[in-house]
Amino acid sequence: MGFLTRIGVAIDSELLTRFDNFIAKRGYTNRSEAFRDLIRDRLVTATIEDPRAAVVGTVTLIYDHQSRLLPEKLMNLQHAHHEVIVCTTHAHLDHDSCLEVIVLKGHSKRVQKLADALIGIKGVQHGRLVMSSPKTCLPKTA
Repeated sequence: MGFLTRIGVAIDSELLTRFDNFIAKRGYTNRSEAFRDLIRDRLVTATIEDPRAAVVGTVTLIYDHQSRLLPEKLMNLQHAHHEVIVCTTHAHLDHDSCLEVIVLKGHSKRVQKLADALIGIKGVQHGRLVMSSPKTCLPKTA
């Protein structure tokens, strides 16, 4: 970690009030850490837009396991991309509904393409990909 540098930022008072309310709800104890997190988030977002960026991600799927051939389709697609998949976790939400979380690692474009394929399988009720890039995640200060 580098040295901390103080900067000054001019912000409209209404915007600052809204920001203070936002960070209080999120549990931040000071503005500095909230600003640092916002900057980290934008840097990660910019990084993962590069199709060749090294990323990690999770695909969260909710589906009805009794949907015709859906579990087999999901498993076959995952096996076809085993080099991108780190692990999966499966949970039974109720008699019919399942939650599956798939951890991925690879280049941004490939991870996005696999996530789109998984989410797009007929019978998946909801799916979402969250990506990050460990190379751009700056350490939090103590």
